[in-house]
Amino acid sequence: MQCPYCQGNSTRVIDTTHHAKGGVRRRRVCKICGERFSTYERAILTAPLLIKADNSREAFDREKLARGVRIACAKRPVSAADIDRLVGEVEARLQSLGKPEIPARVVGDLVINGLKELDHIAYIRYAIVYLGFVDLHAIRNEIDLLLEA
Repeated sequence: MQCPYCQGNSTRVIDTTHHAKGGVRRRRVCKICGERFSTYERAILTAPLLIKADNSREAFDREKLARGVRIACAKRPVSAADIDRLVGEVEARLQSLGKPEIPARVVGDLVINGLKELDHIAYIRYAIVYLGFVDLHAIRNEIDLLLEA
């Protein structure tokens, strides 16, 4: 492991923590400069190809999904950890389906349901684009449904 401070290649693991979601956090110390840093590891499993609305195929991109969720949650009291958890849950769900290809709509549905529980404003922001609300009445109807729940 390369040290992020001095770029040295001599580090030592001083602590390892296993997370319930399958990830591993390792606390490391550089033998050259003495600085400490953490690394996170997670298993790389194959995610299915997404079938877009135009029937084209695209590989699942965790970062693209995280970027979209971060945009929806911008200036909201949603922590980076909550966003990462939601993205991780979506990715894990896709992998658990065990299918080589799935409709992209499945990803959107998983995200929209997760955002609905996480933050209603972020949910509405995402829904405007994802569900294709074209006028204020459609948005108002969705807000009314949220208020009734």
